[in-house]
Amino acid sequence: MSTLPPQTGTSAPPADIGRAGSGQTPASRRQHRLDDTERRRFDEEGFAVARGLFSAEEVAELRDEFMAMHAAGPIPGHFEPVPDAEDVLRAYPRIMHPHQVNGVALRYLLDPRIRDVLTDLFGEEPLAAQSMFYFKPPGARGQALHQDNFYLRVEPGTCIAAWLACDVIDRANGGLEVVPGTHRMDFFCPEEADPSVSFTREYVPPPPGLRPVPVDMRPGDVLFFNGSLVHGSGPNTTTDRFRRSFICHYVGRSAERIARFYQTLTMDGEPVVLEESVGGGPCGTEDVITGPH
Repeated sequence: MSTLPPQTGTSAPPADIGRAGSGQTPASRRQHRLDDTERRRFDEEGFAVARGLFSAEEVAELRDEFMAMHAAGPIPGHFEPVPDAEDVLRAYPRIMHPHQVNGVALRYLLDPRIRDVLTDLFGEEPLAAQSMFYFKPPGARGQALHQDNFYLRVEPGTCIAAWLACDVIDRANGGLEVVPGTHRMDFFCPEEADPSVSFTREYVPPPPGLRPVPVDMRPGDVLFFNGSLVHGSGPNTTTDRFRRSFICHYVGRSAERIARFYQTLTMDGEPVVLEESVGGGPCGTEDVITGPH
């Protein structure tokens, strides 16, 4: 039986966040862009961090909303927790596409600050493709190194992830690690992951001469990264800290095809139908991809 410490919206430190709160009218709000250093990092290394993009109050709203969703029980097709499961990830599974059933999730998926940054990174209007919430409680396994567009199969181009930290995130509680520069490389055909440390089965070894580097984050930080960037996370080795995060994927407006598990929206919430990517992908893995990433 899994016994976990209570986690509420009062646990996150408020330091260094809130510089970009949303209390602005549409006519007066400023445009949000990555600073020059982070913009260059995205181009050269495949990832960048917008520090403090969301306020402490907004992060608390997200945490509280998803903890309440978990307490309310399963939502078929989105998540089905198993109370008292030995595997804490069965007790706290990730929630897939919560924006389809929850207004708070939809609002943050389509947030104007995210849109501004993505418009700059894509060089065109972004479309929202997916939302997820990860609880990653103490003792949870990680997710082996992988590439997101291996699953989303956006054509032409790729996807970009916006990874919003809802807790203090570091290596101890299973923070994200990225392999800089792999966004410029072709897809890597995955190997079998070690199920004792990864809840997913695909593993992409870092290319020769490259290694994963950790990305430590504070609540309200948003990590943006290219869909071809190799990334993953280790287990949460703490006994008392969740590693909660709200993760969304986006594509450029010029994208024509995407895997069948993703229904795209404009950043105003209007549906946009893309053709379905078909075939086995670069590694002949059509039968392996059985649901959204």
